[in-house]
Amino acid sequence: MNQYVIHGGHPLFGEVTVSGAKNAAVAIIPAALLVDGVCRIENVPQISDVTLFFSILEELGAHVRVLNRHAVEIDCRHIRSTKPSYELACRIRASYYLVGALLGRFGQATVAMPGGCNFGVRPIDLHVKGFRAMGAEVTEGGFINASVPGGRLKGASIYMDLVSVGATMNVMMAAVLADGYTTIDNAAKEPHIVDLANFLNSMGADIKGAGTDTIKIRGVDRLTGGTYSIIPDQIEAGTYMAAVAAAGGQVHIKNIIPKHMDCISSKLLEMGVEITEQDDSLLVRRSGPLTHTNVKTLPYPGFPTDMQPQITTALTLAEGTSIVTEGVWDNRYKYVAELKRLGARIQVDGRVAVVEGVGRLEGAPVQACDLRAGAALVIAGLAAQGTTTLGSVHYIERGYEDMVGKLRGIGADIEVVDVPEPEKKEAGVS
Repeated sequence: MNQYVIHGGHPLFGEVTVSGAKNAAVAIIPAALLVDGVCRIENVPQISDVTLFFSILEELGAHVRVLNRHAVEIDCRHIRSTKPSYELACRIRASYYLVGALLGRFGQATVAMPGGCNFGVRPIDLHVKGFRAMGAEVTEGGFINASVPGGRLKGASIYMDLVSVGATMNVMMAAVLADGYTTIDNAAKEPHIVDLANFLNSMGADIKGAGTDTIKIRGVDRLTGGTYSIIPDQIEAGTYMAAVAAAGGQVHIKNIIPKHMDCISSKLLEMGVEITEQDDSLLVRRSGPLTHTNVKTLPYPGFPTDMQPQITTALTLAEGTSIVTEGVWDNRYKYVAELKRLGARIQVDGRVAVVEGVGRLEGAPVQACDLRAGAALVIAGLAAQGTTTLGSVHYIERGYEDMVGKLRGIGADIEVVDVPEPEKKEAGVS
């Protein structure tokens, strides 16, 4: 069991390089199952979710060869199963992408209901609606069972009742090898959706319109392989921007696509953070006081829900009262109780949090409850006076590559401490 021990109160200075996008990688890697050939994927983040997906693909019969820290070669020509083990699939939220990929190529899939972070009900009804529209028979329980009576999906017109990133990507995967044309209307437009489409196209798919409300897919007979590089991680970059906002200092954030950062940069600018855009980097500086603002999370190009805990943490140190509204998930404020242990003043009512700025935070023992909440508590620890001990850091390692090393590189006093797991007492022994 690892913990992060953070001695806070120090501004951040230096430069940090952003890794490949977690949200793109966890879709692109299972999408390799659609490829009847060898694909080389570059700029792969070193995170536990990616490692887990490698294990799942190998269990199904793929050959996964790690070329270096950020490049992998995946050969799915000899897949022998369409049922990943329950033990692996239930540990990761993005396991539902295995359904679209396996169903699209092999006409069948049996995948455990997804796990990962728990911050609200996340139904897969839109995924199922899309698969059924293309001719699949789908049942749900402990597993998602999907099959195509004729062996190949049929193109269809699919309207998403709600803008859903997961459903858009999953249906897109299923449709690339379907017979005929598929149209996805009211599609999500996040950068990682465009990245998945670009990956599939580089392997031989025919997808148009990714990044707009309507995605059009002409099914092809097979995907043959190729080389692709994953985009930089918008949320990782935003997390380091929020860390500078909270702790102060000046950090050069490298290897980003500045356009992807506009929805985050605009709010930080309102709060008094200085941001200078360069070709593939941002210079982020905060020396004066933070100003209160209001934030509402929305589908892209709105403010991302995956940045809500981090910016809320920064707002605890802003002058005045800020209102944060969670417009995507029902229950993403579990971390607030932990922030209060550090001295934050936040009141939550449903999807709305009222944040009263405080002069300072004080270090305390806290626990991460999900990936982005963990990142928010790291930010709080960096800004707080004294020592913060953060447990359950495995959540953070699901989506951030070497966060501790990168933060130490910009002057943070943070270290990983190995804490022995408590011994289990034998029955009847006090």
